[in-house]
Amino acid sequence: MNQSSAEMVRNRIIVSGQVQGVGYRKFVVAHALKLNLAGYCRNLPSGEVEIDAEGPHDKIRELIHYLHIGPSRGKVSQVTVSSPLDPLHESTFTIRY
Repeated sequence: MNQSSAEMVRNRIIVSGQVQGVGYRKFVVAHALKLNLAGYCRNLPSGEVEIDAEGPHDKIRELIHYLHIGPSRGKVSQVTVSSPLDPLHESTFTIRY
C-alpha cells in the first residue's frame, strides 16, 4: 500500500554539487520551516550537504523537490534519499555546525 501523506517519516538526504558556500543550508532551513518539517542540515567534509528531515511524507517529497533546485548560486548534481527512518519527534529544523 502507499504511505499515507500524513504519516510521519524521517529521511536522510545527501546533496552533491556546488552546495557549500552558496547559502544552500539557509535555503534548506527556509523551505523546511515553511513546510513545518523538523530536523537539521549540515555541511559534510566531502563537500556535500546532509539533510535529516522529519514530517508528513508529502511534505518531505515537496522538500526533496526544492533540494533539486537549490539556491541561485548553487548547482545541485545529485540528491540521494535514504529509505524512511523512524521519526525522532524533533520540534524544529536547524543548521548543525
